[in-house]
Amino acid sequence: MKKLLFVYNPYSGKGLIKNKLMDIIDIFTKSGYMVTAYPTQCAKDGYDKVSEADGMYDMIVCSGGDGTLNEVISAMMTHKADRPALGYIPAGSTNDFATTLGIPKNMIKAAGKIAAGHIFSYDVGIMNGRYFNYVAAFGLFSDVSYKTPQNVKNVLGHQAYILESLKSLSNIKSFYLTIQSNDIEIKGSYIYGMISNSSSVGGMKGISGTNVELDDGLFEVTLVREPLSPLELQQIVAGILSKTQKSPMVERFKTNHIVIESDKEVEWTLDGENGDSHERVEISVVEKAIDIVI
Repeated sequence: MKKLLFVYNPYSGKGLIKNKLMDIIDIFTKSGYMVTAYPTQCAKDGYDKVSEADGMYDMIVCSGGDGTLNEVISAMMTHKADRPALGYIPAGSTNDFATTLGIPKNMIKAAGKIAAGHIFSYDVGIMNGRYFNYVAAFGLFSDVSYKTPQNVKNVLGHQAYILESLKSLSNIKSFYLTIQSNDIEIKGSYIYGMISNSSSVGGMKGISGTNVELDDGLFEVTLVREPLSPLELQQIVAGILSKTQKSPMVERFKTNHIVIESDKEVEWTLDGENGDSHERVEISVVEKAIDIVI
C-alpha cells in the first residue's frame, strides 16, 4: 500500500482544517494511500517532520498558508532519496501560489484534485542557501505577512495584511543597490524588490508581470525605484497596476540568476516568512525541482 504523509497547520486560516480532517483523510485512503497525519506544533516543525521523512513516503501533502508550504518544500529539497510528489491544500489568508496553480480554496475539492490530479514540475528558488517556493522580496510591505500575528490573520483574514501594510507607509526606507544578472548591471536607490515565480503576490494578481511560467527556468524580477516627487510616485503606481506595466520607476526582467548587493543590511522575506538581513544575496533558480499534484 502506498504511503502518504499529511502535514497540516491546525491554526492556519481560522483553523478550518479541523472540521475537514476526517473527510480529507478518507479521500486519500480511498485513493489507495496509508495516511499519516501530522499537525504542526510550532514554527519549523513542518520542516523537521518532512526532513525526517526522507525516502519514507510516496506522497507528501501539506495544508496551511504560504509559510507552511515553504517549510515543506524546503525540507523536500534536502531529501537524498527521490523526492515524492507534493500535494497542497491551501488554508491561509492569501495563498498566492495556490491561486497561480488554480488549486481550489475549498479543502475537500483540493483533496479530491490531489487524489485524481496530474503531476506538474515547477521551479524553486534558492537564496543564500535557503529555498523558497515562489517569492523573495525586500522593502515596502514585504515583511507584512510574518509580522502579522496568527490570531489577527484568523480574525481579519486578508484585511489583516492591508492594515499592517498601512503601518509601513509611514516608514518608507530606500536601499542603494548594485544588481547583476547575466548581462544586466544596474545601480540605484530602491524601495521594493522581488524575485518571483507566481502570477499573484500579496493577493494581487499581475503584480509580477506578464507571461509568468512556473516551469521555464526563469523567475520574474520587479524593482521599484525610490520616488523623489509626486509624479514619480504616480509612475510607480502606473507601472505596477497598469496593463502595459511600463514605467521608468519600475524595472522588470526575467532571470535564472541574480546578485544584489547593498551598502547596508536589507531585510528579506521568503514566501512571506522572515528571510533575515543581508548585505549581499545571490538567488538562483532550481529548474523543475518539485513535482506537485494539481
